[in-house]
Amino acid sequence: MLTPDELERYARHIVMRDVGGPGQQALKKARVLVIGAGGLGAPVLLYLAAAGIGTIGIVDDDLVSLSNLQRQVVHATPDIGDAKVDSAASAIGRLNPHVAVERHPVRIVAANALELIRQYDLVLDGSDNFATRYLVSDACYLCRKPLITGALGVFDAALTTLRPHERDANGNPNPTYRCLFPEPPPPGSIPACSEAGILGALPGILGSMMALEAMREIVGFGEGLVGRLLMIDARALRFETLTYAWDRNNPLNGETPSIKDLTIHE
Repeated sequence: MLTPDELERYARHIVMRDVGGPGQQALKKARVLVIGAGGLGAPVLLYLAAAGIGTIGIVDDDLVSLSNLQRQVVHATPDIGDAKVDSAASAIGRLNPHVAVERHPVRIVAANALELIRQYDLVLDGSDNFATRYLVSDACYLCRKPLITGALGVFDAALTTLRPHERDANGNPNPTYRCLFPEPPPPGSIPACSEAGILGALPGILGSMMALEAMREIVGFGEGLVGRLLMIDARALRFETLTYAWDRNNPLNGETPSIKDLTIHE
């Protein structure tokens, strides 16, 4: 049940036909894992906490640095040198004391990914490298957990939702991350944020949209991004969506799957 304080706090949700009391209860019961408390994770964490997600897990092994603060708005100047999971947890506590925060001050790797992901209902990946994105998407498939994954470039961003452990309305398997991107780009072909830079507001836009997609997945309204890739061009401020489908040759849920565990990532 929602307390009187929660009824007032979430009043703007509760009066919405598509959310209402049952939707807010679903948000309160949800357990969401956020991978990365950086540029994307910062707005994701703040908006999920504000929305009343009952339990938020944070995975990040990094410390807050001064150069983070241009875009990682969950952290502040006094947090420099602190663990990002601790800084983010403190910010969530100040914003909404009804949210339980579970801190995982580790890097997600093949050895711990399944154990971490199994504890949650939904995963949001805000990591900054392809190796982690492939690992997380494979692990979510093996754990049968939905995944919302976002990625940033210098002036571009992309977002999609993955439910490859389920089938679509026609009975076909939903696509995997590997259906969309069969192979990672060659090492060194995409410069890191520290080398190429990034507009501080762009992670805020995409992270907010990731939080919105999480709420839609939990409450169950609107058309989700399964099989659709939302792309943002920050130079032109243009939004486009392309569709993608199950690839029968993909190694996860294809006709002859070859990935049965995470040893490929070790």
